[in-house]
Amino acid sequence: MTTTKLINAKGQVAPGVLDEPVEEINYLDYDLRTVMDRRRSRLARRWRFNQFQFVSAMGPGWVFGLAVVDLKLLGNGFFYLYDFETGQMMEQTFLQPLARETRIEPFPEHGTASFGKGDVIMRILPFAGGRNISVSAPGGIRIDLTLKEDRDPLRLVCPAGYNGWVFTRKSAGLPVEGEVRWDHRIWRCDEATRGSIDWSCGFMRRETAWNWACLAGLLQDGRSLGLNLAAGVNETGMTENALWLDGKCHRLGAAQFRFDRYQPGNDWHVTTEDGRVDLHFVPAGVRKEKLNALVLASNFRQYVGTFNGTVTDEAGTSITVKGLRGVVEDHFARW
Repeated sequence: MTTTKLINAKGQVAPGVLDEPVEEINYLDYDLRTVMDRRRSRLARRWRFNQFQFVSAMGPGWVFGLAVVDLKLLGNGFFYLYDFETGQMMEQTFLQPLARETRIEPFPEHGTASFGKGDVIMRILPFAGGRNISVSAPGGIRIDLTLKEDRDPLRLVCPAGYNGWVFTRKSAGLPVEGEVRWDHRIWRCDEATRGSIDWSCGFMRRETAWNWACLAGLLQDGRSLGLNLAAGVNETGMTENALWLDGKCHRLGAAQFRFDRYQPGNDWHVTTEDGRVDLHFVPAGVRKEKLNALVLASNFRQYVGTFNGTVTDEAGTSITVKGLRGVVEDHFARW
């Protein structure tokens, strides 16, 4: 069955994994209500709807990440590059009140995303089977990356809180072409560079906290590996956890993250209840921010580092993960 719009004629979503693409997130058609069952206005639906996209490129020597976030009251755009050779974390972060110059079209398969502020322009442009990421910013920053072969994403819609929902479309382990230019230095993608795409939106819980892990790279036998694990966002019996081997998506069970929040340099242990993931993560660099603006708040830490351990495919074969780059995240948000 082809899913054209996410919200049905009764103003509801059908929770679960979606096998077919969602062409439009028609969120204004959702029957959003208060916790006392009073219908919310169209204006309230517009202002309560959040969207974000995160795209990454991961290679043996560096990791790049970029996000466009639309919280209606605030727009946020950031990008960073961590260089494992020098240990340097380079980052740029920008905020826009009332999400000015922040645009995410509600079309998961073919919608564009952009963020602008002054001379800074960030764009995520879709094409059949992938995304193109471009950034132009002062300081000699020019970024042009193309993520390809995005043929088997995980699509999930899940209840959130009493009366909301979250939709996500995720892929990891995608081939990447292009380069990052930053202050007269150049990082070029090679055959080992792999990327990930996270497209998420919804009427999320007012206060949300989560942990997340993502890795993408080449295994020693030459296969592409991608992994997405999360805990805290979708807690209703459905998970957004998946493993990609050579582009094919394999579902995983619930994830556990063991780490010490107040000892940020310590290792993380990431596992799944089905026993198919057992990874240790060693952080190398971190991007973090704390924002407390009364209505909105964010305590955000995203670590770049190295994964080692094992994952298991659907046939029960254990796969060694050795020295693959990725990220983990510890995040509290109020929106």
